[in-house]
Amino acid sequence: MGLGRLHRPTVWFHLFILLSVTTIATRSDDCVYTAYIRTGSIIKGGTDSIISLTLCDANGKGIRIPNLEAWGGLMGTDYNYFERGNLDIFSGTGPCPTAPVCAMNLTSDGTGPNHGWYCNYVEITTTGPHLECSQTLFTVEQWLATDTSPYELTAIRDYCKPTRGF
Repeated sequence: MGLGRLHRPTVWFHLFILLSVTTIATRSDDCVYTAYIRTGSIIKGGTDSIISLTLCDANGKGIRIPNLEAWGGLMGTDYNYFERGNLDIFSGTGPCPTAPVCAMNLTSDGTGPNHGWYCNYVEITTTGPHLECSQTLFTVEQWLATDTSPYELTAIRDYCKPTRGF
């Protein structure tokens, strides 16, 4: 009887560890998003603005990234993102989508000496535990600028079924 009491704290400790591991393993932030963004090779196509990206699946679940470079820029500390002809790569974690990503909102904050930006495309790869890898290509081919047509700082591409809008 006295021996059982000595092991109770050990049982509670192991139960605590088991619950902690289970909680960590089932977090919704287990998916990895990788974004490949191509800036056009057009003259003055690069930008110094902050670029944000919102991604959604057909159920509206996804991730909002307010600053791509700060969130997960993989090109190095001295690298100049979103310059003419560049293919920039970003990666980070976020909530797992319930279906493949099919909509995006790409936005420039319009700041900096060179605010206009021409984006060719955004390609998104998403994967997570027990999920298939999914890949979506969003063709942009648009200026994000206030001084060039279409005079918008946002590009929205929605390839989801008609039941869901961005």
